[in-house]
Amino acid sequence: MQILGIDVGGSGIKAALVETADGSLLTERIRIETPRPATPQSVGKALQGLVRQMDWKGPVGLGFPAAIQHGIARTAANIDKSFIGLPVADYFSEQTGCEVYAANDADAAGLAEMHFGAGQGVPGVVLIVTIGTGLGTALFTDGHLLPNAELGHVLLDNGREAERYASEAVRVAKKLKWKEWGKRLDHCLETLERLHWPDLMVLGGGVSKKLEKFAPMISVRTPVVAAKFLNQAGVVGAALFAESRIRRSG
Repeated sequence: MQILGIDVGGSGIKAALVETADGSLLTERIRIETPRPATPQSVGKALQGLVRQMDWKGPVGLGFPAAIQHGIARTAANIDKSFIGLPVADYFSEQTGCEVYAANDADAAGLAEMHFGAGQGVPGVVLIVTIGTGLGTALFTDGHLLPNAELGHVLLDNGREAERYASEAVRVAKKLKWKEWGKRLDHCLETLERLHWPDLMVLGGGVSKKLEKFAPMISVRTPVVAAKFLNQAGVVGAALFAESRIRRSG
């Protein structure tokens, strides 16, 4: 099945046509800046433009930076708070003229890694951490997703929220060296390890391709690997999520 995958992030919106049989991109990935402020109207207009640019009229999978419950946004991470309570799948379907299926962005990225990436075939508990504007997390048990595991908002023992302590945005804003930032990330991973005792941790987002720079700072007992899809996971996983909903309804 061919589905347009869109990944809405705090700083950028990425899109590509995805072949869900193997997770490959059938078009070049397009990236535009996330509008500021990221309101329903401004994001809707941006998605309209992407769909027109790609001349697409089929189903759309959308990874979105919020806890999504039955298509409704329950939180708003790095987007405007006016999204809370909005049926984002229905809203963006109206805006784009396409059938939109919306999932939490980290959950979408996790689906890509579990289907075709670093988590493929791994039994037990797999924790995927996407590192970007925030810290997104996706939690799987024997390949099954627990939706909306917003573990990036957990409070650390220093009283700081995890994503406000060790996201990529924090590293850039504070001009932290890899060693300094790696220790911060390790603090977060240690906390998550104690809470869930995963069998594997997969680090995603663009920073994951730099894993060798901060890997020496990671001290958790759980094996830690870089995501295969890097920062393309959200696009691929959004399409996989849409496919699953289409097959379920059909």
